[in-house]
Amino acid sequence: MFAVLSCGFRARCAREMDDAAETRIDKLYRIIAESRYSIHDLSRTELDPANQLPRFNMPLELGIFLGAKRFGDDDQAQKRCMILDTAQYRFQMFISDLAGMDIKAHGGDPRRTVQHVRDFLLAVSRRKTIPPTVELLDSYDRFVVALPDLSATAGLDPADLRFPDFERLTQAWVRAEHR
Repeated sequence: MFAVLSCGFRARCAREMDDAAETRIDKLYRIIAESRYSIHDLSRTELDPANQLPRFNMPLELGIFLGAKRFGDDDQAQKRCMILDTAQYRFQMFISDLAGMDIKAHGGDPRRTVQHVRDFLLAVSRRKTIPPTVELLDSYDRFVVALPDLSATAGLDPADLRFPDFERLTQAWVRAEHR
């Protein structure tokens, strides 16, 4: 989310809106339909502690995105995505149908993820306002260190930040950094 916001884009998530009248899957359909770019991290398939089964939300969301791109109208066909995983070909062990796709490996390193996201957004958008990698990573490092204090100052528990709170703190940081 940090890299997305720092590059001038809006981060979307089913948890951005707490609306019990809309099912989670309908939120995902809506967000995917509205989004031109999408980032999917397949490493987020860890075992659920309660039932010891993998969580396949990210692969499902990627599938919905790819379906929208393939079967949607002309606007949907223009969608672009980046797929991340911890290792370059690890995904082939659990979702081999993606063979042949360029997946970026981040090795579990958040800094590498930030760099991949920044590079993807630069390439697909061609925006001239996207900060250089070094500048973005320096800002990210300072943000990570400052986040507990930023949270506490806002009256929030840094260990239990909700999406809208994290988004607001990140946006405030990015705005302050660009002044």
